[in-house]
Amino acid sequence: MAIDRNTIESMYKSLPQKAQARLKRATKLIVKAKEKGDKVVAVVGSGPNLHEGVTTLIAELIHKGIIDGVSTSSAVINHEIAGTLEKVKRFDGVSFGFDPEKLPSDGFFEASILSKEGLEEIQRELPIDMALYEKMRRAKGNIVIKVAGNMAYPTGLRTERLARDILALAKRCGVPFEQMAGYGADRLTMIGAGAEHNVPVLVTVPQLVGGGEVGLAIGDSLSISERCYRIAKLLGSADVIIESALALSQEVHDGPFERFTGHGVWADWEEGWTYSLADKKIVRIDLDPNLEKAWMQERKSKMVSEAVHKGLPKTKFMRIPFRMEMSGFARIPGSLPIVGDIGEIWPLLATMVADALDVRLDFMSYKQSLPAGEKVREWIVKNVKPAQRDRVFAAAREPTPTQTRGFSIES
Repeated sequence: MAIDRNTIESMYKSLPQKAQARLKRATKLIVKAKEKGDKVVAVVGSGPNLHEGVTTLIAELIHKGIIDGVSTSSAVINHEIAGTLEKVKRFDGVSFGFDPEKLPSDGFFEASILSKEGLEEIQRELPIDMALYEKMRRAKGNIVIKVAGNMAYPTGLRTERLARDILALAKRCGVPFEQMAGYGADRLTMIGAGAEHNVPVLVTVPQLVGGGEVGLAIGDSLSISERCYRIAKLLGSADVIIESALALSQEVHDGPFERFTGHGVWADWEEGWTYSLADKKIVRIDLDPNLEKAWMQERKSKMVSEAVHKGLPKTKFMRIPFRMEMSGFARIPGSLPIVGDIGEIWPLLATMVADALDVRLDFMSYKQSLPAGEKVREWIVKNVKPAQRDRVFAAAREPTPTQTRGFSIES
């Protein structure tokens, strides 16, 4: 999909001047890093990054050599295995005849809107109650686009079953679940792009248990200690870290091996490997204006540091609603907040960076509420396919150096 320059320009002009200035500054940080041969890593949450097409855009940035690693949530891996976004029929599950106690709180259930070929492919893997499925398709309800492979029949069930096979193969090959799944995933998913280019895509520990069986399988594929170590090595290798729609980021980027915020002090004391965020540039895209307030107060009067020194609750000391991750972020010298919608900021940032590096992007996302954003969502539904089971098994039968070695995350 060619870049819609008019939409990009319109989104940029709609931003407040402060956000425009921060975008330009973030662009310079990323371009400088890439021109020096340094690495840029993305740390993203789930829901909004999928709905806005950001995960698909990040996959494109991996293909173009702009993003060198990703940490994300198990829910994102779940949805990428199922194809990122899909169309589903949402209907009243109680009226349909399901036990209300076994339904979500709203009482609704979903059926995947599959092509004949897509349905046949799933049928080759698991038995489908076709009478039930057709009844679901005929049920009164709305057809919507949402994250794929969640609670829709049969794609959600197929993803649950496939996760068990991928876990067994991941353990056999000695690689993370995310990497093994990537060998069968669409190349416009982050896991697919990561596997193709030997770029790490790893789930963080705080985001480990979403996505049903996929989350459990990801957790079982590596020990907690090894997962924390791999994430730390990934972040330690980066010059620039881009955070997007992310909760619990402090537990992600300081963790048990990071010295600057203090949590890795004992690992270092015991002469283990550690790294520091002191010289990292961390760009955080967030809708919460309190992140900006905390960041500014630290820059002006060291209020966050003062609260830490005095052992005081930061919310009362600073008189703003305070999320824990604001503490570490605000105190990192190279941090830079961009307060805005990731559906706007990511495509603008990607376009500005690609233009500066003279890189041609073949995919671009847009804010989903815009006509261009709606077209992108439809395009993802049609073109980003679910992971292919036979490709995962083929990768396990014919191990390559990347499979036996695992992703390279050394700086």
